[in-house]
Amino acid sequence: MDLSPLFISIKTALLATTITFFLGLYAARYIRGRQQWQGFLDGVLTLPLVLPPTVVGFFLLLLLGKNSYIGQLLQQVDIQVVFSWEATVIAATVVAFPLMYRTARGAFEQVDKNYVYAARTLGMSEEGIFWKIIIALSWPGIAAGAILAFARALGEFGATIMLAGNIPGKTQTMSTAIYSAVQSGDRDTAFIWAFVIILLSLVIMILMNYWTNRQKNLVGRRSLR
Repeated sequence: MDLSPLFISIKTALLATTITFFLGLYAARYIRGRQQWQGFLDGVLTLPLVLPPTVVGFFLLLLLGKNSYIGQLLQQVDIQVVFSWEATVIAATVVAFPLMYRTARGAFEQVDKNYVYAARTLGMSEEGIFWKIIIALSWPGIAAGAILAFARALGEFGATIMLAGNIPGKTQTMSTAIYSAVQSGDRDTAFIWAFVIILLSLVIMILMNYWTNRQKNLVGRRSLR
C-alpha cells in the first residue's frame, strides 16, 4: 500500500500549522487594537471558516491560476503554484487560519488588562508586553488553537483538490486518497485512510484536552503565588 498520502498530509499540516500559528497570532493582535474596523476585518479573516472549502479553493484558483496577475508574475520566474505540493500547503493554511485566529483572539481577550496596564507603567514596550505578558497568559488557548488548526489542515479536502489536484505521490493527501478510492470502487483502501484520519484526529483532540487542562493548572498556580 502506498503510504505517500500519509506523509504528504502530515508534512502539509505541519508546515501549514506553523505558518498559521504566526499569522494567527499577529492578526489577532492587530484586530484587537482596531476597534473601528474590528467587525469588518474579523468577518473577512473568519470567512474561510464558514465558506464551503470548494469555494475557498475556487477563489484561490482564480487568485493563483496561470491566467491571474499573480500567476503570470510567478510564471515569469518559472514558479507554478497550481497542482504543486506548495498548493496543498496554501489551501490548508487558508482553511485552518480562522481557527488559529479566532482561538488566539479569544485567549487574548481573556487576559486581565491590569497586567498590561502595570507593564506599561513600568515602562515595558508594547512588543515586550505582547510576548512576555499577553502570550504567556494566553498560552493554553493559543496551544489549543494550534492543535485545532493542525487537525483541520490534516483533513482538508475541498480547497486542496481545487488548487492542488489529486496527483499520487505529489499532492494526494489522505482525504483526496479516500475520494479516489471511493471513485474507483476500492472501499477497503478508503476505509483504511478514513480510519487513519479518525485515529489521528482523536489522538490530537485528546492531546489538546490534556494540554489545555495542564496549562490552565500551571497558570492558576502561578497566579496564586
